[in-house]
Amino acid sequence: MKQHQLGALNQLITTIASSNQFYGSRLVKAGLDTGVQSLEEFCERMPFTLKMDLIDDQHSTPPYGTNLTYAIENYMRFCQTSGTTDQPMVCLDTPEDWQWMLDNWLVVLDAAGVHSSDRALFAFSFGPFLGFWTAFEAAAQKRVLCVPGGGMSSEARLRLIIDHEMTLLFCTPTYAIRLAEVARETGLDISRTRLKRIIVAGETGGSVTSTRRHIARLWPGADVFDHHGMTEVGPVSFQNLQHPGVLHVIESAYMAEIVDADNQQSVQPGQVGELVLTTLGRHGAPLLRYRTGDLVRQSTLDCSRLGRPEMALEGGILGRCDDMILVRGVNVYPSAVDHVIHKYDEIAEYQVEVHDGQGLTELQLLIEPQPQCQDVEDLCGRLSGELRNVFQLRVPVIAKDPGELPRFEMKAKRWIRIDRN
Repeated sequence: MKQHQLGALNQLITTIASSNQFYGSRLVKAGLDTGVQSLEEFCERMPFTLKMDLIDDQHSTPPYGTNLTYAIENYMRFCQTSGTTDQPMVCLDTPEDWQWMLDNWLVVLDAAGVHSSDRALFAFSFGPFLGFWTAFEAAAQKRVLCVPGGGMSSEARLRLIIDHEMTLLFCTPTYAIRLAEVARETGLDISRTRLKRIIVAGETGGSVTSTRRHIARLWPGADVFDHHGMTEVGPVSFQNLQHPGVLHVIESAYMAEIVDADNQQSVQPGQVGELVLTTLGRHGAPLLRYRTGDLVRQSTLDCSRLGRPEMALEGGILGRCDDMILVRGVNVYPSAVDHVIHKYDEIAEYQVEVHDGQGLTELQLLIEPQPQCQDVEDLCGRLSGELRNVFQLRVPVIAKDPGELPRFEMKAKRWIRIDRN
């Protein structure tokens, strides 16, 4: 695999060194414009690329920046990042680069056991961010019957699943839970659908054990298959079917590193670090040593035990570097809170208020119990006790009325900062 990556990397450098203004100067400065002898040399000498580097470049040279290897006439697809952490960043793709991303999704679909006999509903807005666009087109190339679910209500999507006997559902983990809630509210029986697999992305929940089990309980007969990718990078990883909770990086397409988010030094397997990616086949708008902001942990399990040779990420995407919140000296990650909450089937939805003020940060959890919950006070007490045991923190739990908390179709925004200063 390393020899393949080295060859692909040198081909990429040859392509972009003289024609990509953004990376050409960086490669010259690093002394790498004529290629590299090893992957280690590349990692030692090539500087990281930050998202703000690309956003600043697009502001300085609007609208698309200088990270374009070819003339603008060669690009045919436009996407932009969702802008959840920064201003949106535009990404353009040539036909060849777009097909490269579809090929990566075909790897994901093969790993998920998708066949031409399947019928797939894509519960996705089909907006300007990459989302499931490439999944839809890759599945179509695989001759799967693909149904776009953009611009539809949740009830309409549920009726499509039932009436057209869908076997696959593509959505975020949050929306899989939301669809089940709408089914209960509208009296639609999803216990006998033909769904066999729910392929999720966009959030950390797909590799969180309690979230996976929660979704599986809501959708009898269907299991959860996790995947992750990014608009600016493409489809990156896929779940190990024999080891749920483990994601494999598509190393034929990406060179992956895991570094300490603070000192940028490589971390050992089993340690948490930031995922750094180099796109080996997206020549039109490449990314070299791109700091994704995703926190991961390389598995310590031997490849022979996992049954696959690719880099394995234990627990999938654990969170974002900028998601971690320090509360009274304790590092709290949203995915860890999510893991606790989804153990409780009595909870329909939740929201976490982060109160900042007077040099202290406190958390308060708002929950919306399921209508059939008989003892809300007991639920709040049990949940508060488990949060105290897990995090060694006192987290007040407050019950809200049915329908009071917001619902989400794409990425959930459950953590709200409140400034008390």
